[in-house]
Amino acid sequence: MKQLSIFYTLYLTLALCYSVNRIVALPQLHRYFNIPFFFFTKKQPRFVDDEEENARAFIEEEERRLAEKCYDYTVASWNYNTNINDINQELRLNASLEYSKFAKLSWQNLNRKFKSWPSFKDPDLKRKFKKSTVLGSSVLPEDVLAQYNQLESDMSKTHSTTKVCAYQNSTSCNLSLDPDVKKIMKESRNEQELRHIWTEWHNKSGNLIRKPYEQFVKLSNQAAVLNNFSDTGDYWLSEYESATIKEDFEKIYETLAPLYKQIHAYARAKLRDVYVDQISSDGLIPAHLFGSIFASSMDGIYSLLIPFPDRASIDVTKELNAQRYTPLKMFQKADEFFTSLGLIPMPEEFWKESLIQKPKDREVVCHPTAWDFCNGKDFRIKQCTEVNMKDFITIHHEMGHIQYFLQYKDKPFTYRDGANPGFHEAVGDTLALSVQTPKHLKEIGLLDEATPIDDYETSINFLMAIALKKVASLPFAYIIDKYRWAIFDGSVDISRYNSHWWELRNKYQGVKPPIQRSEENFDPGTIYHVASHVDYSRYFAATIIQFQFHRSLCEEAGQYDPQDPLKPLHNCSIYRSKAAGTKLAAGLAMGASQPWPEVMKSMTGQEIMDASAIREYFKPLEDWLTIKNAALGEIPGWP
Repeated sequence: MKQLSIFYTLYLTLALCYSVNRIVALPQLHRYFNIPFFFFTKKQPRFVDDEEENARAFIEEEERRLAEKCYDYTVASWNYNTNINDINQELRLNASLEYSKFAKLSWQNLNRKFKSWPSFKDPDLKRKFKKSTVLGSSVLPEDVLAQYNQLESDMSKTHSTTKVCAYQNSTSCNLSLDPDVKKIMKESRNEQELRHIWTEWHNKSGNLIRKPYEQFVKLSNQAAVLNNFSDTGDYWLSEYESATIKEDFEKIYETLAPLYKQIHAYARAKLRDVYVDQISSDGLIPAHLFGSIFASSMDGIYSLLIPFPDRASIDVTKELNAQRYTPLKMFQKADEFFTSLGLIPMPEEFWKESLIQKPKDREVVCHPTAWDFCNGKDFRIKQCTEVNMKDFITIHHEMGHIQYFLQYKDKPFTYRDGANPGFHEAVGDTLALSVQTPKHLKEIGLLDEATPIDDYETSINFLMAIALKKVASLPFAYIIDKYRWAIFDGSVDISRYNSHWWELRNKYQGVKPPIQRSEENFDPGTIYHVASHVDYSRYFAATIIQFQFHRSLCEEAGQYDPQDPLKPLHNCSIYRSKAAGTKLAAGLAMGASQPWPEVMKSMTGQEIMDASAIREYFKPLEDWLTIKNAALGEIPGWP
């Protein structure tokens, strides 16, 4: 729920408090609140002749006080996210403004007292100060900041509360995004219904956000400039601590594009069999046929794309229901996976305070998020859980965030964050790669013992299911921020906000809108992370990183050997491997105390984000797709 500089992001969560499949947490406070981690206090640090000792004492005291303040703000944020109403919204915004004043005074005091921090000899202390020199949106004048907060809150509220009308029933207009719209887009095969729901959602959600977003971009950039960044995109990317991160992302996309285009070509051919007249010769796939309201991945249409439909299904949704799983039981089963590795179990407060089902008596933000309440013992998940395999995997993802919180909870407050924005998102997904293997599902009783899982056809089906979620989502994950970088730096002006979005989707994803769109629309605004002003590049990075983590942990567990065809990477499950758990815990416990390449090296032996692991994982599927598409006469790519 979703990792910018640890010190300057508390404000956004206060102002917005929505999270990404992401985390609203101590590490996310920096993303959501955009305030530094050291706060002004009337109590002066003890006098020490050595300036570095003086600075160290100051920071230690401020971190202690910040943890207390962080708890209060997170409670207010949680209250709004789990009970959306005008009163809670007003309370949250008022608290945000007061906190911002406090943060600004602290920031000024810190910079006034320790101007010589760049020359500090202690690298750890210097790193802390470097992370505290950006104030975030709190740098804005008070009246401008109030406008910034209100716009951000209103956009998020629009996204969370929009309702649409049912197909062929204009009087039934109470369909919410989660679960109604998502369910229809995944399960319906009526092209006209899919087109109707897609259009309803995009017109009612995105269009309402366009004008506020235009204003918001100006204010967000104003804050970035006052913090010595060129624009908001530059500010976001600074967390990667790399001057070449944009180029690195583009190279990774280019490395993975051949695999994605094979998947796209195969999907196009199979969809043409179902929706004959909707797949035109331009090679682009209409967005409403992806099985997702956002066309963010293709796992929603796995049933149409399954390579060998006669083989046993690896979707255990029916079995979860047959065994009378409840949301609580799903969470308990996920916790057992973590503890089987020797990792920390979910604490008592987690089970008491988490929201794991959608309430019937109030509006909530259903987007799954994990929360750190900054006191070292209160960690929660907010998720409108349905009993299905997708949510079962999502639980492991969110619980991965919680495990990260637990592992670094004893670090200095400054370092309680992911090593880079992708690390936090990658942890739970890394474990999910083991959880969803047929081997593991059989081990925990969700696949029948008689179900064959080691044959070639079952393996290809399994890899297709994972690829439709992981690989098919990569272009989408890349272009959301690539789009916003262009908005923020001014290379795309207001007159092209919507057309540029579709230009990128055409170029990188091979997707087009199902109906004509114009500049009256704002289709990217229908996406949670755009409406809530949350960066998305973390998901692109996380998808790459998780396969690097998976490969390393599988080797540690003795479940993968690149020289042994009987131990392929995609079959690996690290369930019950204490050795893998120990290696993972050691990396997570570092938090943000070291530059991410050093943390990556400790966990994988590599210092870069590298796509070789994901290509290796899907190699059997890519080989199959290459042969299959040739047989179908389907040429990968689009004009």
